[in-house]
Formats: sequence, C-alpha cells, structure tokens
Amino acid sequence: MSGNPGRFRRWLSRAPGRSAIPGIPPAGSSTGNQQGERPTETRGPAGASSHAGTAGPADTGDPAEDGGPAETGSPAEDGGPAEDQRPPEEERPASTGGPRHIRPSVTTRSVAREVFLLQLVLVVLLVAAAVVALVVQARRDTMTDAQHRTLAAAESFAHSWGLQEALNSDNPTAKLQPLAEAARKASGVDALIVYKLDGITLTHSDPRQIGKHVIGPYAEAARGKPFTRTFQGALGLSVVSAAPVKDASGRVVALVAAPVTVEKVQKSVNRQLPMFLGTAVVALALAGGGAWLVSRRLRRQTHGLGPAEMTRMYEHHDAVLHAVREGVLIVGRDGRLLLANDEARRLLDLPAEAEGRHVGDLGLDPRTAALLASDRTATDEVHLARDRLLALSKRSTTTHGAHQGSVVTLRDTTELRWLSGRAEVARERLRLLYDAGVRIGSTLNVVRTAEELAQVAVPRFADIVTVELLDPVLKGEEPAVAGTGLHRAALAGLAPDHPLHPVGELVRFAPDAALGAHMDRARSMVEPDLAGSTAWRSQDPERTRRILDHGVHSLAVVPLRARGVVLGLVDFWRSGSTPPFDDEDLSFAEELAGRAAVGIDNARRYTRERTMAMTLQRSLMPRGLPDQDILEVAHRYLPARAGVGGDWFDVIPLPGARVALVVGDVVGHGLHAAATMGRLRIAVHNFSALDISPDELLGHLDELVTRLDVQDEDGDEGPAITGATCLYVIYDSVSGRVTAATAGHPPPAVAYPDGTVEFLHPPVSPPLGLSTGLPFEATELSLPEGCRLVLYTDGLIENRSRDLDAGLEALRAALAGPDRTPEDTCATVMQSLLPTRSTDDVALLVARPRRLDPADVAEWDVPRDPAAVGPVRNACVRQLEDWGLQHIAYGTELVLSELITNAVRYGAEPIHVRLLHTRSTLISEVSDGSSTSPHIRQAKATDEDGRGLFLVAQFAEHWGTRYSPRGKTIWASQSIDPDALPPEEESPEDLLSRWEQPGE
Repeated sequence: MSGNPGRFRRWLSRAPGRSAIPGIPPAGSSTGNQQGERPTETRGPAGASSHAGTAGPADTGDPAEDGGPAETGSPAEDGGPAEDQRPPEEERPASTGGPRHIRPSVTTRSVAREVFLLQLVLVVLLVAAAVVALVVQARRDTMTDAQHRTLAAAESFAHSWGLQEALNSDNPTAKLQPLAEAARKASGVDALIVYKLDGITLTHSDPRQIGKHVIGPYAEAARGKPFTRTFQGALGLSVVSAAPVKDASGRVVALVAAPVTVEKVQKSVNRQLPMFLGTAVVALALAGGGAWLVSRRLRRQTHGLGPAEMTRMYEHHDAVLHAVREGVLIVGRDGRLLLANDEARRLLDLPAEAEGRHVGDLGLDPRTAALLASDRTATDEVHLARDRLLALSKRSTTTHGAHQGSVVTLRDTTELRWLSGRAEVARERLRLLYDAGVRIGSTLNVVRTAEELAQVAVPRFADIVTVELLDPVLKGEEPAVAGTGLHRAALAGLAPDHPLHPVGELVRFAPDAALGAHMDRARSMVEPDLAGSTAWRSQDPERTRRILDHGVHSLAVVPLRARGVVLGLVDFWRSGSTPPFDDEDLSFAEELAGRAAVGIDNARRYTRERTMAMTLQRSLMPRGLPDQDILEVAHRYLPARAGVGGDWFDVIPLPGARVALVVGDVVGHGLHAAATMGRLRIAVHNFSALDISPDELLGHLDELVTRLDVQDEDGDEGPAITGATCLYVIYDSVSGRVTAATAGHPPPAVAYPDGTVEFLHPPVSPPLGLSTGLPFEATELSLPEGCRLVLYTDGLIENRSRDLDAGLEALRAALAGPDRTPEDTCATVMQSLLPTRSTDDVALLVARPRRLDPADVAEWDVPRDPAAVGPVRNACVRQLEDWGLQHIAYGTELVLSELITNAVRYGAEPIHVRLLHTRSTLISEVSDGSSTSPHIRQAKATDEDGRGLFLVAQFAEHWGTRYSPRGKTIWASQSIDPDALPPEEESPEDLLSRWEQPGE
C-alpha cells in the first residue's frame, strides 16, 4: 500500500465525510464552484493559499502541474514544507465534488522535483567525470603512440633490405636520402636520420644537416640496443627513438634515429575530441530526459506531494483503513491480495499471512474467489462466507485504461439471507419460464405440446404433472364446454406402476367435485394437504387412497385457457419431502399453464386446418381407378409431413382402346395448393374428353393456368399459382405405342422384362403458366409386352440430401431386376427411395400395358360409293358372329350403317372401318378424310335426315369424334354385357317416334 498512495488517496477522497488528509476536501462537498471547475488560488502575505468560489487568476506555481518550485516568496522555498504557516484543516474550503487529482496546498517542492534535481546533478557529475577521464586517457595514449611510432619507424628502417649495401657504397647519402624521406612520410615522424658511429649524418629531413656531426645520447644504440627518449626541443616536447644497424657479423655499423614532436601526435588525437564531447552532450541530454520522464511519472504518482505530506497521508490512511466498519481489500492485477483491513480479515476469516497470496488460495467461497480474481465489477453482490452473507462491491483502481487492480468493500448482510433465498427462487422460476417458452410448442401437435408442458415442469416445479384435454381439442375442433369428460394427454414424473389415470384414458369428475361440472367456469385451485381434502377424495375414494399411499401430498390444478376458452386442465403434484404448494406457487403455475395453453391452441388450430386440407385433397384426388382392360395399374400417394401438397395423378380411359396416364405437381403446400391441384385435374379431364394429342392438351392447360394466374393476381382471395408441372401419356393398346409430353415434369421410366430400365425423355418444355409462347412437343415409343411404365413426382427422387441425377439413378436401381407386378413395384420403389421424413408429398403410378390381340381387331377400307355400305355392313355382322357377339349384332349393324353412310355422303376419302373387341366393350370406328364433325339435332317431320345419330346414341353407350392429321374418326362404344342391351322388340321406327317433337 505504501507504494501506491495516490490510488488509495483517490479512493479515500470518494468516501463520505471529512477527509483525514490535510489538503484533501471531503467527498460530496458542495462548497465552491457548482459546475465542477477547479477553484483558483490567491496568495496571502504569509504564503498560504486560499480557495475562492469565483473566477480569478489561476496559480501558475502549482507544483502538481509543472513539477517545479513555487513562486518567489513561497514559504517552502528552502525545500521543506512550512508546517507553521499551513492554515488549519477546518478553515479550508472544499472543492466541488472532490478533485480528480490530489493537489498539495502549500508545498512548493515536491518529491518528484527533488528526485529530478538529484538525478540531474548525478548525471552532470558522471558525464563530467567521463569527459575528464577521456581527456587524460587521450593524453596518455598520445605519448604512448609517439614512442611506439618512432621506435617502429627506426627499427623498420634499420632492418630494411639494401641498407648495408647503401652504407658500403661510395655515396651512401645519395642512395639513402630518398629511401629515408619515403619512410618518414609513410610512418608520420618528423625525420628519419641515419648517421655513422662517428656522428656524421648521412640522411636528414633538412638537407643542410647532412654531413654534419651530431652529438646525442646514442651510446645504448651503439652497443646494439634500441632506445626511446623524451626531450624538450626547439619545437616543443618531442620523442626520439634510435635503432642500431648491424652488419652480417652482428657488429653495429650505423644508427637510425626517428624523432617526432608530441604536438604533431596530439593533433590527431584532438580531431577525436569533438566526437568525445558530442557523445558526452548526447549522453547528458538522454540522461536528463530520462530523469525528467521518471520525475514526471513520479509526480503523477505522488500528485506533487512533498515528503512530509506523503508520510502523513500514509499514517492517516492506515488509521482510517483499520477504523472503518467495512471490510476493504485491494487485489492486484495478478489476483494476489495486496491489502486487507481488520474488518475484512474478520468477515472472511483470512489468515495472518494473507497478503501476497492468490485469492484462490485463501479458502474463500469459489464464487467469491472467482469475482476477486476477475476484472468484473460488482455492486452490492451477495456472497456467502462461512455463515455470513456479505454484500460485496468491487471497482477497478484505474478509471480508464488497462486493469491494474481492484478495491473491494464488504458489508455483513446476514439478515438478508431470507431475501436472497426468495430472490434465488424467483430467478429459478424466471429461468423455468424462459425454458418453457423455448421448449413448449416446438411442434404443431396437440399431444406433443402437452407432453412438453409436463416434461418442462418436472422436477423443477412439481414431482408429477398430468395434462387432461377435452376430446374436441385433441381432434382439432372447437372445444365444447358442456360435460366434464377429459382425456389424459400427457403424464411425467411417475413410474409405470403409478396409481393415476394412464395416458389416453377418459377422466371424469363427480358433479360435486371441487373442479365443478362446468369447464368454462373452471378456476385454479391448490390443495396443500390432499389427505385432509374431502372434496378431492370424494371423486374416486379407491384411487385417491392409492395416490396418497404413493406419497403424493399436495396438488395444484390450473385450467388451460387460451383466447378465453378452456382447453383442458393441468395438474401439478408434489410428493415425498417436497414442500406443499402455496398461493405463490399457484400464481407461477397459472403463468406456466397460460404459456402452454397458447401453444396447445395453436397446435389445435393447425390440426383443424390440416384436417380440412387433407379432406379437401382426398376429395379432389381419385378415390378409385376407372375400370379398363388394357392396363394393370398400381399407385401410391404419400402427403408431406409439413402439410398437404399439390401432387396428383389420374388414369383416364380414352376411345379406341386407349388410356391416358397423368401425373402433376403444384408448387407449395396447404389449402391453396390442394385447391389448385383439383382445378388442374378437372381441367385435364375436360381436355381429355376432346381426345386431343398430349402436346395439344398441355398447350390448352398452359393457357388455362395463365388465365388463372391473372385472375388470382387481380383478386384478394389468395396467392397465384407459383408453379405447376404435368406429364401426360397416352397408351394405344392396338399399336402398343406410347405418346408422351411433359411440362417441366421429371421423365417417365420404362422397366423392361429383361430387367433394364430406360427413361423416356420427351422434348424439354417449361412448367405451366410461364407464358413463353413456345409449343409443347410430344415423343413416341413402342412398348413391348410385359414392360412397366412408371410415372412419379419430384418428391420421390429429390430431397435435401439427394439431387435430381442421384435420385434418377436410385429409381433406376429400384426398378431394375426381375419382373414384378405393378403393386410389388410400388412397394419396392417407396421402400427404397422414400426418406424417413419427407418434406414433399409423393405420387407414384405404375402401369403394365396389355396389347390387344390382333384377332380382336377387324378393319375394312370402304370406297366412297353408297353401294359399298351394304357389303361392309354384312362383313361386320359376320365378324361379330365369329366373336360370339350375335346379341349386339342388330344394334351394331344400325350404328355402322349410319356412320358409314354419313362418311360416304358427307366425308372424304379414304374411308376406313375398324372394329375393336375388348373384354367388356365393342368399339366401332369409321374414319374419313374430312374434318367436319356431325352432331345431333332435332329433326322435323318433313326432314329427310337428322335422325341417324339419334339411333347411334340409343344403341351405343358412348360415342364421339376425334381428330387426326388425316381427318376424323367417329366412334361408338357398346357394352357386350347382355344386361345392358335395349329391348330387342323395339324397332328403329319406335325409337325415332319417341324422339320426334309432339304434334309433328
């Protein structure tokens, strides 16, 4: 704490009441400037400072601002605080709200300033000593360098090659003088002198001195030893070195001397002196700047306080810290305890050596230790310490920037234990309500929502939960309030051998039961003691006894009410040592049941809407396939789990022993998709009655969808058709050919008897309703006997985990293999390709075509001659006798006679007659090259024609006209069942008389 007084002083300045430190105003004081401005200071004659609440000149000598001494005349001019001139603490006004930084009142020389001056003096002395040492060392190095330089020059020249030869020559000076000058300049000496032992100079830097006699102390060199001497010459202090020159026998024959002045060597050293001085100046500046930064940092930490004030502050803080009745802890950034007062030690039972240890090692509650070691702040947070309940507040010691430590205050609030328990219960129940909002209603299923309600309340609120719903609610209908019967929909918290009503059983209440006989007036109720409740036990004495024996002792019943309607009841049971329910528990149970009731009601409404949509879809889908002889058909339809969709299929018999197979898909789900599917299915039936080709039928269907889109967009009844596909296939049992056209639908598959599978790809066409203006195209394929034709929707082959190509390959694999019946094929395909949870509805249609026996087909070409009608008619009668159809020969003869006569009279060549004999019908067809179509009309008594088609309509079950690129075909279908024939005694004249208008 002694190393961080500023932080504690800031904390102390925030404490209520009078500050214990001189010069620090108490927190919360309102004296002075109310706008938070710093009070100005005015100097008195005694040097004391006084604060004024009005504007005035600011004191520029504040040591907390510039770190320097105060103005001249300050009582602290001598470096110490003027204690005798400090005004009493009671007479000092406080600043508004407490200052952000502590400012000394009269101290003019702070600790930071003294430290700065001391550091600056030490740095100057060190730099000066370093400079002096460098200069002395430089001079010493100068003399040493001069000695070494002269000696090295003399010895090097004395031992140079060719010197002996030059000395022995006739003119040694002429040879040696150039060599000596070159060596002198290279070595940097003043001269390089060679002289004989008699003192005669042979070489010299001054040519005038050559040949003169030199006197000097060269005895040591003459004896063969080099030497160095320092002497004071005319040029100043000099150094000379001499070296002997020896011949081959080792005898000294000459001497070499190399003098140099010290001043010359000193010049080279002096050139380095500015660098030394510059380095010293830079070092002085760096050291002074560092000292200034240190002092500035110290000034911030001490807030410009003087030594006496810091000492007094520590004494006061220590006294106040241990006198307050609140625990105070200071924790460092590393989680170690830096300080704890006496109250904190008592409240937390801290050991004597707690300071310096990590808070996690002090034996505190883990939750409390985690808070003390973290950077999180807290205000009056309740923590448990042994048997005490403490209110803990935690703040960082730094207002801004990185976290450096924390100050924690503790108050003993053991009396708040009961309130804390209540708060914990409330917090747990809020958490339970949140979990209930997340978990209840995850599915739009009434029973599943009731089960989620029971599961979320056990065991956090009740030991057992049962849910009873009215029977109409389970069915998705509007709840009926009459009667008291409820079905148990969910139960949670009991073993299988429990004594309560099982799930699915009808629960009835006695008329005089506590719940009453009218569900619409049902109210919440609580039974804290079931053993003492006569009303509850009277409902079913035997069952209630077993329930009590099971340990159940308390019950809370809450009606499930949504939008003002009661949907059922939820029962909360407690058993064993769990405390009984009270009124507060009942309020929470009502809140929980209210949230669950909304989910149950939403599921009920969804169930109702889904049931309506499924009913509509089933009514629009074919309830059974039509009876026909040329196809063996099996089908499957599976609605999506998300709701009804728009997939559909159909089988439509066509004249001429042909059948149309249709599969379609409307994008989307729900009522709109189902209704759109029904409209398209009816439209396909109507267009099929025209007996047109598949591509032409899809063209008409596309125009219809486009018109429906426009009508839906103009109205407000619902959205337009967002997309629809259709595949239309016609199979002709006479030729065995298949004609197919598609509008954006997956291609049909053909499974051959040998196990191979082929996809019939009609020309690509867009889906219905896009208004592209492009015509649809059809393709034809001849199917062999025994193959299977497979039509399907995209829900079978596409899902989130499988794309279209992979789905087609999976379908190919499911259809491949040995020959199977259409029913077996449907089962295999659905088992192989259908996903576990289908997001789209699936329609599958498998047909095994049958070829019509050529013996059951008879054809004749008829020339355009009225005389040819009789022979052809007779041939047809003979063919009927061969087929054993004599019982319909009379009617067939009349039909063919009328049709052939019309073709000869009004048609064009070629004229062709064909009879088709199936197992249940006889089809008579007359084709010609004309495109005109006959129609029934009301003939008058005077008309000679207009009665033939009436006879055809009377003897045939169905008749009609279909067109082809080469003309038209008029056909008539007759049942070969004898029970369906008209009375034989009725002649054509009698039939015509019934058709004629009365009075004509």
